[in-house]
Amino acid sequence: MENVTILNHPLIQHKTTILRQVSTGNREFREVVKEITVLMCYEALRDLPLKDIEIETPLTKTVKKTLAGKSPAIVPILRAGLGMVDGMLDLIPTAKVGHIGMYRDEETMQPQPYYCKLPEDIDKRQIIVVDPMLATGGSAIDAIGQIKACGGKQIKFLCLLAAPEGLKALTEAHPDVQVYCANLDDGLNEHCYILPGLGDAGDRIFGTK
Repeated sequence: MENVTILNHPLIQHKTTILRQVSTGNREFREVVKEITVLMCYEALRDLPLKDIEIETPLTKTVKKTLAGKSPAIVPILRAGLGMVDGMLDLIPTAKVGHIGMYRDEETMQPQPYYCKLPEDIDKRQIIVVDPMLATGGSAIDAIGQIKACGGKQIKFLCLLAAPEGLKALTEAHPDVQVYCANLDDGLNEHCYILPGLGDAGDRIFGTK
């Protein structure tokens, strides 16, 4: 899959192992999700546009690079995607943040959208959709579809874990979207949860059941 990047950096692998462990508490889980997101953000945004500006150092004047154009838009898929937003904002604090809300129907396993609020001029921004888990791919496919319907074009998707089934579905539905995944897991169980996975990311981030 041409538009898929699996980030197998040793630090990402180490930190994901911490997330997977049932003994990892909510506070540490949130912190490690943020740390992995920062590492992923560094790689995923290496193509941000730059422009030249003149600055003055303590020794001389010089022309150097700075970010150009509008700030990117970060769009978490609620609620678990919220856990990745702070890591993104640490690196790009001027980014705009939208929100797409959906939940999974436990009988049909299909996403049920309930909220969509995106920054203005979304069509002129680089858009990074974030969600810790890419299981069946339904939520990501639907969320990206909503963004495209609002005019979004430059879209990337970041997740911590992906199942091959979800990755295949997403890339087939949106072949123009670049996908960055920290780990590619084995597959889905009968309830469409990722194996070996890390459990319910939202519950572990927010301390709910």
